[in-house]
Amino acid sequence: MPTATIEQARVVLRERFGHGDFRPGQERAVASVLGGRDTLVILPTGGGKSLCYQVPALLLDGLTVVLSPLISLMKDQVDALEAKGIPATFVNSSLSASQISDRLSRAQRGEIRMLYVAPERFDVGSTGERLAASGVSLLAVDEAHCISEWGHDFRPSYRRVREIHAKLGAPPIIALTATATPEVRKDIARVLKLRDPEIVLTGFDRPNLRWHVVRTKNDAEKDGTLVELLKERAGVAIIYAATRKTVERVAQVLTRAGVPSLAYHAGLDDDHRREVQEDFMAERVRAIVATNAFGMGIDKRNVRLVVHHAMPGSLEAYYQESGRAGRDGATADCFLLHAFQDRFTHEFFIKAACPDRVTVEAVYAAACREAGKDGALSLDPAGLAAAAKGKISDREAESSLRILIAAGALSASDGERSRVRVRFLATPDRIKSEMAGDESVELGLLRALWRMSRGSVADGAIVDLDALPPGLSGRAIAIPLLEALEGRQFLIWSRVGEGLVVADRLAPADRWPIDWETLERRRGAEFAQLEMMQKYAYTDRCRRGFVLRYFGDPSASANCAQCDNCLHLGHQATASASAPPGRSKKAVAKVAKSKVATAELADLTVDQTGLLDRLRALRTQLSKRDAVPAYVVFADRTLREMARARPITPGALMDVHGIGPAKMDKYGEEFLRVIKEN
Repeated sequence: MPTATIEQARVVLRERFGHGDFRPGQERAVASVLGGRDTLVILPTGGGKSLCYQVPALLLDGLTVVLSPLISLMKDQVDALEAKGIPATFVNSSLSASQISDRLSRAQRGEIRMLYVAPERFDVGSTGERLAASGVSLLAVDEAHCISEWGHDFRPSYRRVREIHAKLGAPPIIALTATATPEVRKDIARVLKLRDPEIVLTGFDRPNLRWHVVRTKNDAEKDGTLVELLKERAGVAIIYAATRKTVERVAQVLTRAGVPSLAYHAGLDDDHRREVQEDFMAERVRAIVATNAFGMGIDKRNVRLVVHHAMPGSLEAYYQESGRAGRDGATADCFLLHAFQDRFTHEFFIKAACPDRVTVEAVYAAACREAGKDGALSLDPAGLAAAAKGKISDREAESSLRILIAAGALSASDGERSRVRVRFLATPDRIKSEMAGDESVELGLLRALWRMSRGSVADGAIVDLDALPPGLSGRAIAIPLLEALEGRQFLIWSRVGEGLVVADRLAPADRWPIDWETLERRRGAEFAQLEMMQKYAYTDRCRRGFVLRYFGDPSASANCAQCDNCLHLGHQATASASAPPGRSKKAVAKVAKSKVATAELADLTVDQTGLLDRLRALRTQLSKRDAVPAYVVFADRTLREMARARPITPGALMDVHGIGPAKMDKYGEEFLRVIKEN
């Protein structure tokens, strides 16, 4: 069949999708796909990435397979396509085995043009082979930043897209994302091995969005500020919070303040989440308070306000979530409510998700010590964390186990179906005492287990359930009895091979092929992203320019005339009515100390010397108040640089050598006040 033309694509765009013409970047991406080229598309949230593969899918001969990360995203997109009469479907864990088989069969028969699939689906069964037999003409990789080790999601299954690509017959690839720095773009192309790709990058700027940061001290100030923002501004709003617990609490705060709100997070059941989403889309509520589980693929175009109740862990996440405001092109506001302690939550999760070598090796050593002779390990991550030497959290232990399993040092298994390992907890005397005169089936099973193992169940024995006496044999009968006896603490049991197994208890950790360099690089990248996010929160310069420079957009300017810094708005936090009494001050922080020359500072002017004297007097006063030496407050060099630079904002003060987040939080406002008064 001759190659489809861009004119044919425009006809499909008008007749099937109802759009008069392509948006910037879309036409170039569609032309590249129709020409059979690998394509990398970076369009801002709301830029219409999906059409870059949906339009070609209706013009290409075979099936378009779309790798998509979220079940809700798949369903929403498929529903939208089916409403337009476009044959599309999805395959994911929400379906039964028969439903999955039916949909794959429809794809093989050519009845489906677009099939949305989670990447994990290719880890089991013959999905790849079945789809390859149907003829795959295009592989679309949505949310492609998940592929990159530098990206903010780092989903392991996305790292195996090359294997999926090969299983599907190596069709052309289109990779799409809204958030990719130059490093992430290079990494996506490298991991996918894109062949001479067409790179479509239209720019990251959303001129209709106004960017603001309000520095707060605690949740009470965040809550109060949030209520004020919603009362001052009209239109629907999305509020992002870091945890499910915070989501529920903030939704209650807003409701009590007269702002109709609903909570949305992954802990809700599917029906409840769907109801909340539908109520928000239909504007039966003013605001939705959500974790980052909400929003991906949600096309609510008239959101006027997006507020982050806490700082996200990266600018990529913040840009993508904030970008859900103003998708209709009208003016919208994006607010970040930031407190000093926001950083610590992210540091905890980074350390837990990316354990260092010492932690992984400590968990491995504990696993080797605690495993049985056959390598079987009965401890869960919490048990291993307790058994390991050093202070290791349950999350760190869990992440360490994933690394060790990937390297082959441990393996995980559901176990055999009919063979179980049983160990009696109760002594024969206790069994006789508590079951005296009892001829129950449970007692019959205990006797049978003792006889079959010749008493070795006292220390642990492997038993074939199918070899038990009639009336007790088989999984259907024996397993409920074992569970009941375990509940009464007569015994413990597990399937043979179930759980974790240490491959070689005597092998040192360095025997296993663990890529420590990549793990450390990933850990460093996560911290670097967090640092950049916090720099955004404390910059005194144009926020729009800061974001655009981060993403490598050449359109970044020094003054956007729209963000809070360019407009000199100086937002102040508003304490909640429930806030505890006492003076409220802004909590400010910064990621790293300023990199300045180590040479001695130049001589000061007369005015600067006078200011230095007043700064020293304040330092003396504070050191007496806190009962610490003067240098603990600030070193002489720090005071000299303050006097010379005369910073009058928190961001400028933190550019001074020797001022980090903790000292800024403790002493910053007092020193700024003295500087401003002189």
